[in-house]
This record gives sequence, C-alpha cells and structure tokens, in this order.
Amino acid sequence: MLLLTGDDVRALLPMTECMELVEDALRTLARGDGLNPLRSAMWLPDRTGLLGVMPGWLASPRGAGIKVITVMPGNHGTPYDSHQGVVLVFEPEHGRPVALIDAGSVTAIRTAAASGVATRALAREDARSLAIVGTGVEAATHLEAMLAARAFEEVRVVGRSADRARTFAERASSAHGVSVRAAGSVREAVEGADVVCTVTSSATPVVEGAWLAPGCHVNAVGACTPQARELDTEAVRRARFFGDSRESVFHESGDFLLARDEGAIGDDHFTAELGEVLLGRDPGRRSPDEITVFESLGIAVEDVVVGQRLLAKAHAAGIGVDVDLGGRRT
Repeated sequence: MLLLTGDDVRALLPMTECMELVEDALRTLARGDGLNPLRSAMWLPDRTGLLGVMPGWLASPRGAGIKVITVMPGNHGTPYDSHQGVVLVFEPEHGRPVALIDAGSVTAIRTAAASGVATRALAREDARSLAIVGTGVEAATHLEAMLAARAFEEVRVVGRSADRARTFAERASSAHGVSVRAAGSVREAVEGADVVCTVTSSATPVVEGAWLAPGCHVNAVGACTPQARELDTEAVRRARFFGDSRESVFHESGDFLLARDEGAIGDDHFTAELGEVLLGRDPGRRSPDEITVFESLGIAVEDVVVGQRLLAKAHAAGIGVDVDLGGRRT
C-alpha cells in the first residue's frame, strides 16, 4: 500500500486535471456505472464536529474506495484544515487496499474542481465577476477552479474577519494576476456578481436571494447537513437547482430541505444532477437571465477517481511511501 501525504497530493493533482477527472466520474455515475451510497455521519458527543464515512465504486476506471473524514468547523483560523482524514483505494481484482491518501488535500481540490465543472456547465459564457464568501482553504482552491472555468476579471472576497479577507485578496491577486479585493460585506461582494461561491462553515444563511443578479450562477458548498444552510429560501426559490447527487440533496442539503420545509418549493424544484447536464439529459441554463444553483455536497466517486489517478501518477514518479500490510496466504 502506498502512503501519500498532503504535499504529495498537491504536487500530483493540478486543478485542471482534477476537473476533468471529476467530470468523468459524474458522467459515469449518471450513466448508472457507479455506486455512491449516502455517507454515514456521526456527530461527536460535544457537537464540535462529525465523523463521516463515504464509500464509492466506479466501473470505469474500475475500482472502489472509501473516505473516512472528520469535519471540524472550529479548525478555521488554526493551523489545521477543517477536514481531516484519509482516502483508502482498493484494487478490484483481489480487493487489496493499495493506497492511503491524505483526505484533506484531496477534498480541498476535488470539491473546488466539482464547482469548476458546474461553473463551466451552468454559468454564462460571459461571466466576468466572481464573489467568494469565505476565506479558508476551499476559498483558495475555488478561486483556482473558477479561473480555470471562466475568464474572470474581478473577484470580491468576504469572510468573518476583515483582516483575513484583505490578506486573502492580497495573496490571491499576486498569485493569479487577477484583481481580487476584500468586500466590506457579503451583500457588497454578492450584488452584481456573475458567479458566487459560498464556502463557509455557517449553519444559517449568508446569501440572500434578493442580492443575486439576473443570470447569476451559485456554487453552494459549505452546508452539508439537513440543519445547515448558506442560502436563504428566496435564493433557492429563484434558481434552477442542481446537485452532484439527487439522493444526497434530498437527505443532506439544508439549503434545499429547509426551503422545502418552509413551503417555498416542492421536491420537483430539484432540476437535475450535474452528471445529467453533462450527458445532455438536461439543458442546464436555459436563458441568460436565469439563476442557477449547484449544490455541492461532495460524493465518494469523486474521491475514488482522484485516488486512482494519484496512485498511478505516484508510482510513475516514484513518490510516496510503500507499506506491506501482508494480506496474502502463507
């Protein structure tokens, strides 16, 4: 079994390559050639975080994997990412575990990659202004994915800390050669934006539907439990609503479920899985003024396909640490 650290993952997994992998995985799942059961999550007794288990399987490239991860919102502002865990990859012939990979780095890149795929599929071609709500790890990877998806000319970022937002803006402007500035409020960041990414740990709405400009596309990323939401009811009601997994949306998406519980929408407000859009089964955006939302809950097949690619590239580059677990008959 090959052990790969976070540094290994970042060295081996460029964002554009990850976007192609995620797109392929979503297409495969939508065709029925994958298995992606609902994740199992257990809250820690003090409710400071949760432990999640996410298994998945793909027919092509054939293989299975599982991600075991903790989500600790209190890690924001500390040296530790909010997501801590491992991705375990199994080879299909004998079921041997062949790779153990840092899950925090995989999650940060593949989550942003999924938003990048959604932005390419759903945002207007002429999208030029971007708002990022949040200043953590996902904010940084989402900026990279958004710049790969569209030719943004202006980026506004906002977070709970004005100082962190300014620091993020300065570093991002230098790193990407694009104008990034810290906004004074979420409303200031969001109003007039062509694309909005919400990458927060908030359990209550941070974006109001009244702020969304006609034609806006929203990547809603941070809320992944039925009780948490980043978008208010009006934002959900105004939009065509897409997700990475229909089953996950109906069980885990507080953005969708809480708006439904308030009577503003019904189950039929869910439009399609992103994979169905990629296969041409749904048109996605139907007009320049239509508002679209991609609800990114994160699904295991994304981790499986990324884990398989990382294993192959690590072997080719001689990266990682080999560990013999045994597992053979003696």
